[in-house]
Amino acid sequence: MSKVKSAFFCNQCGYESAKWLGKCPSCQQWNTFTEEIIHKEPALKNTWKQDAKSNAPKAIAIEDVQYEAEPRILSFDTELNRVLGGGIVPGSITLVAGEPGIGKSTLFLQIGLQLPDKKVLYVSGEESEQQIKMRADRLTGKNAHLFLYTGTTIQSLFQEIKKIQPEVVIIDSIQTLQSDLLDAPAGSISQIKECAAELQRFAKATHTPVFIIGHITKDGNIAGPKILEHMVDTVLQFEGDRHYAYRILRTMKNRFGSTAELGIYEMTSKGMRMVSNPSELLISQKDEGLSGSAIASTLEGMRPLLIEVQALVTQSVYGTPQRTVSGFDLRRLQLLLAVLEKKGGFLFGTKDVFLNIAGGLKMDDPSIDLAVVMALLSSYEDVPIPSNICFAGEVGLNGEIRAVNRIEQRVAEAAKLGFEKMYISRFHQGVFEKKPDIELVACSQVHEVFQQIF
Repeated sequence: MSKVKSAFFCNQCGYESAKWLGKCPSCQQWNTFTEEIIHKEPALKNTWKQDAKSNAPKAIAIEDVQYEAEPRILSFDTELNRVLGGGIVPGSITLVAGEPGIGKSTLFLQIGLQLPDKKVLYVSGEESEQQIKMRADRLTGKNAHLFLYTGTTIQSLFQEIKKIQPEVVIIDSIQTLQSDLLDAPAGSISQIKECAAELQRFAKATHTPVFIIGHITKDGNIAGPKILEHMVDTVLQFEGDRHYAYRILRTMKNRFGSTAELGIYEMTSKGMRMVSNPSELLISQKDEGLSGSAIASTLEGMRPLLIEVQALVTQSVYGTPQRTVSGFDLRRLQLLLAVLEKKGGFLFGTKDVFLNIAGGLKMDDPSIDLAVVMALLSSYEDVPIPSNICFAGEVGLNGEIRAVNRIEQRVAEAAKLGFEKMYISRFHQGVFEKKPDIELVACSQVHEVFQQIF
């Protein structure tokens, strides 16, 4: 019998130490080390490892490397194809994280059902076959080649994989898997590292795409060591407010495409519905004649969006004015309020200010600054902005309107949705020469837009 070995792991970054440390030398966090048993006499050595002698790598000149572009697997989910950079890459391993109940399992079970010409293995350590079947019956799509496996041992999983030979594997979730080679409980740092490493070797050796669903901590970070995010090829964040119907699948890391893409879904009784034109949904509930509302043209990845910015400015009852935001940066709001008070003379220092991005979205694009300013001034003056006007511009510290990137896409999206006038920076030159189907108003200062609208 071999001696049982243990080590101490950092809960934040996964740093391994032979003894307990008060401060992690890697991430500089205090009191994060926990002891875990990392080795025992293996009862089963059926892991996905190749023969070291027959598959030993050799050094090769880069000019001698030959490869062929492997076609991607296109699913019926166009939002997922966009987020992954054009489709599912064979042999890739993708990590998907999100809050509990946000719809991760529903989305990827639906994706498995929407691959009818592929043999898909859905591995669930959290639900039984009956529970998954009940959910699959109400989702759109059917796949006779979808197999369910509810075990939690990685060695038994690979035995089933050798029998079924799936073309796509979905793991729900990585925190429920465990290896017989370790004596640590499921969800511990050593188990997550070992199981993820085995899945990575399997994906690369067989060119089978693997989707791994992961939990998040109370801080919003992916549960487990940080090395888990380094091991995978793609990291997707599934986010949204559970009180709203919209969900956003955002790319945090992608070795095969852009990290600026996102997919938008709507939660329905039949699963996740793809939203091909989210601008119409985000601004369709806007009524006429209401002050404090402005339409902003923004970009999420390569996709132009038109969103509604809502502001409420009231007289402060207490001594300290309130600043409350939803979906926008609070410090950015304070900066814009300081610009309006310094350059425009508006007394926001005695006002309570509430700002909201309609639809539960979270925006950090500086191009919506002008719409935020106009929504604040509209509520301040209690004068509504005409519904056929939208804005795109960054506001500087001196009240100047700065140019934003890819203005042509923003203008085209506004024209397609029927807007008649758009206020942009005068520093955009080429867009005026193209004569789009919308009136473009060039302004250099915020007070110019204020004088024209109010």
